[in-house]
Amino acid sequence: MEIKTVGVCGAGAMGGGIAHQAAISGFNVVLYDLQQSFVDGAVSRAAGLMDKKIAKGKMTEDEKTAILGRITTTLDLNDMAKADIVIEAVFEDLKVKQDLFAKLDGICGPEAILATNTSSMSVTSIASATQRKGKVAGMHFFNPVTVMALVEIVKGYDTSDETVEAIKAFSAGLGKTPIVAQKDTPGFVVNRLLFALFAEAMKMEEEGVACPADIDTGLKLGLGHPMGPFQLMDEIGGLDLATKVFEYFYEETKDPKWAVPHGMKVRVRAGKLGKKTGSGWYDYE
Repeated sequence: MEIKTVGVCGAGAMGGGIAHQAAISGFNVVLYDLQQSFVDGAVSRAAGLMDKKIAKGKMTEDEKTAILGRITTTLDLNDMAKADIVIEAVFEDLKVKQDLFAKLDGICGPEAILATNTSSMSVTSIASATQRKGKVAGMHFFNPVTVMALVEIVKGYDTSDETVEAIKAFSAGLGKTPIVAQKDTPGFVVNRLLFALFAEAMKMEEEGVACPADIDTGLKLGLGHPMGPFQLMDEIGGLDLATKVFEYFYEETKDPKWAVPHGMKVRVRAGKLGKKTGSGWYDYE
């Protein structure tokens, strides 16, 4: 199928970034959220990023105008009927996602693909809320969307090969490199490895092997990582979000390696959630 119009549900950092990237790539975009301030904020952030490019001579005002002109904002979910693919980028809550997919299933055309940007939750469980399970898949982008080159495609139990191929082609059209998680397991490919790294780094800190700063420096200078694990936990959503992911992994697998580490628990209880609160593993104030 040919994808011309992209629906995006959720105008936060991820949803807004997905909408921006799709518009940059020449697709028409319908961006939905519950409040006007949310969709306006996403458009404003996109405009701000393009203003920086214009200031550096990497984009023209006409190009910016054309890109923004391809983004339509809405507070009416029924406008998703126009989309050939709808990408959900709402809060990481399974019930919220299932409710949204059930509504989209009744609104969108029969050929439309429904994709979730979830970073770890079961695509099969999300798809179960629809009558088009073969046309539901994971499409996990990475933040910031306009910079990160990867899209992680996740097959649910019933996701068809045709759907996967369509999303692979669409991902290439967005200028991204897709990989495919053939099984719907917690964390898929990237986060399963990333959270194993987080867990081992925190275990090392608890055992007194090294302090967070030295572990981070080791990973950056020894393995070429742009950020160490403790810095990354503070940056990407915060320790509260990371805790929820650990809890989900443990609930799904009962594997003790996914039990929330004590150092993370106490920081969350103390409200030290990372950069967004001024302190986490590091103090930013």
